[in-house]
Amino acid sequence: MINPLRGMKDLTFEESARFVHIITTAISISKKYGYSYIETPILEETGLFKRSVGESSDIVGKEMYQFEDKGGNDVCMRPEGTAGIVRAFVSAKLDRQPVKQKFYYYGPMFRYERPQKGRLREFHQFGCESFGEASVYEDFTIITMISQIFDALGIGFDLKINSLGCKVCMPTYKENLISSLTNIKEELCEDCNRRIGTNPIRVLDCKNGKCQSLLVESPKLINYLCEECDPDFNKLTALLDKAGISYEVDSNLVRGLDYYSKTAFEFVSNEIGAQSAIAGGGRYDRLVEFLDGKPTPAVGFAIGIERIMELVQMPEVKRDGMYLGAMTEEAVEALLPVATAKRLEQKVTLEYNSKGFKSHMKGADKVNARYCALIGEDELKNGTIWVKDLESKEEKTVLLEEF
Repeated sequence: MINPLRGMKDLTFEESARFVHIITTAISISKKYGYSYIETPILEETGLFKRSVGESSDIVGKEMYQFEDKGGNDVCMRPEGTAGIVRAFVSAKLDRQPVKQKFYYYGPMFRYERPQKGRLREFHQFGCESFGEASVYEDFTIITMISQIFDALGIGFDLKINSLGCKVCMPTYKENLISSLTNIKEELCEDCNRRIGTNPIRVLDCKNGKCQSLLVESPKLINYLCEECDPDFNKLTALLDKAGISYEVDSNLVRGLDYYSKTAFEFVSNEIGAQSAIAGGGRYDRLVEFLDGKPTPAVGFAIGIERIMELVQMPEVKRDGMYLGAMTEEAVEALLPVATAKRLEQKVTLEYNSKGFKSHMKGADKVNARYCALIGEDELKNGTIWVKDLESKEEKTVLLEEF
């Protein structure tokens, strides 16, 4: 028997219903905020992620499914969604249009890492990206939208926020951070020592407990924010306070991707173990420019679908659709055009084998049908069909041509 590859998982039965519920809920809410659907390829040039996510990131350095294709191109399976959306945005020259653009997407992402609960090598994300709006009001609006999605799914969460500054305030902070890290580099892990020379901000994202304890006294970017970033961050916290959205300012929150600037946020849950982040995002005002587009402010987020699967409260499943059954072999064919016509209106389950009354009633229960409609010997002779509403228990016999 051939099994799925390590870190890959089939999505079937109850899980698939849960997956569809999550996606449809998120789509419904995002559309109300003006987002439209975008689809990008799973396979992209590796350079896209090196230039956007950053060569110093774990994603690019350790986790990408990267290979050379038959044409000699360096390609990889997408490890996250934002870079591909920005590439599509620039490819379509949308960066040169004055209209603000908002997109939602969902689909599989791939990272070659050690599989564990909530972290697979093939996983799924739902995300939104907003282009052309520089106001911190948009940051607040996106956080509000995510809150509404989780509320609709019955998921509790804690919100962490931070500001990663901009090209004005970042250089001074980096200089002070490198000085601080150099003093303790002997005690930091190997990854942190490597990052000091490549991207010192990433040291703050280290998951090593000892490193985190050493970083308690390190400089905090939030204390170095410039005259633009500081008021924006204060405005964001004021808006969250006014809206009654609880949050924690986490000065070590850097999101692990190089393209973020200014606002960064994570939604976390204490109900799913070590992989507690269930959604995250922030502002990336320079990424469009990094990928050869016209400078365009942007902000977005992604929700990890596998991370929230067990947390979702599914709505009560109501009886739906119709079950059609024949009680004689001759009646089966009479039901074929009925099924075709009824499928224009609702879900229809057609049983091809003739069965007794009780067997058909059990069949209708198994598929949770709202109506059970049967043709027996008498009905076939009289051109009628027997119908029962399995909720109200009402039943009647009607002419087949009027059904």
